[in-house]
Formats: sequence, structure tokens, C-alpha cells
Amino acid sequence: MIARLKYNGGGDWYNDPSAEVNLLKYVAANTNIKTNPEYKFVDIQSDEIFSYPFLFMTGHGNVVFSDEEVKRLRTYLENGGFLYIDDDYGMDKAIRREMKKVFPDKDFIELPYSNKIFNIFYKFENGAPKTHEHDKKPPQTFGIFIGERMAVLYTYESNPSDGWADPEVHKDPEEKRIEALKFGTNIVLFALTQ
Repeated sequence: MIARLKYNGGGDWYNDPSAEVNLLKYVAANTNIKTNPEYKFVDIQSDEIFSYPFLFMTGHGNVVFSDEEVKRLRTYLENGGFLYIDDDYGMDKAIRREMKKVFPDKDFIELPYSNKIFNIFYKFENGAPKTHEHDKKPPQTFGIFIGERMAVLYTYESNPSDGWADPEVHKDPEEKRIEALKFGTNIVLFALTQ
């Protein structure tokens, strides 16, 4: 199960609630992983975050973590949790600022195309797929590492989670949706094997 991370700051953390549901259905249909395809969100302030090995965060615009939320998110990640952040457009500046509060001594590191995330199940020789065009920039994928383990994955100018949403939401071509779901499957498998 994937839990959507609810955050403060005004960004629409709740957008596209069908995304995780469709991704988990796709994972169950195309791998031997059993999933619970249900939309579930958790607040950083809740101890419930520690019940999920995989948190997902997306939205447009601002993100603000309180000092207590920074501490809780750091504890979650340092204890084996995995956070996937997909910039749905406009959250890059805020997410970089807020994650610097969580890990002041760490930076987002751009992942080489040889990284396991791009070939753990499906092959993505050119990195993350470009699901939605935002500013005509190339898609980029970043990680924050705790030792050798990637604890945070961040996609920018790529937006695969839009491709996971119900077809009528963004009206993406079917091949774009399948590509996004395949990349999402890689993320799930990667998170489970960390």
C-alpha cells in the first residue's frame, strides 16, 4: 500500500486520488506483488506514517514543514521509510527548501541512467519518462541518500503520477499512461527492495 502524504503550505497534496489506486492495480497485474489498491492519506503529524514503508507526495505550489514535521519525517526516513515526490508543477523551489530542513547536510543528487530505479523491472534507458510537458525542460530524477540507501526519490519535469490517474483526468495517450505506470512499477519494486 502507498500512503499519500498530507502537508501544509497551500499545495494541493490531494490531487489525482486515482493515481496510487491505478498504479497499485497495475503492479498487482504485472508482477507477483500483492497490493491493496486503495487511496489512503496520512498526515506527517500522525504516527500512522510509520505504518507505511512507502509515502507519496505530489502537488502544485507551496509546501511548508513545521519543525515537528521536519523531525518526524527525518525519523521516518532514517528508520527505513521511502518517500517518492513527484513535482506536479510548481513545487520544485518549495520542496528543495523544505527537504533541506529535513536533511541540512544532504542535497538532491541527480541519478545517472544506470541507476537501478531505471532498470529494476522495466528498462528506461533515458531516465524518467516525460509524461507531461511543463516548461520544455528535460525530465530529471533526483535522490537523497542515507548512506548507500536512497530514502527520497524526486522526479522533476517528468510528472509520471499524472499518467497513473484515470484516463479521463488528463487525457494522456494510452502509451504515455502505460509508460508512466511501468515507471511507477519500477519505483514500487525499488522501494520494496531498499
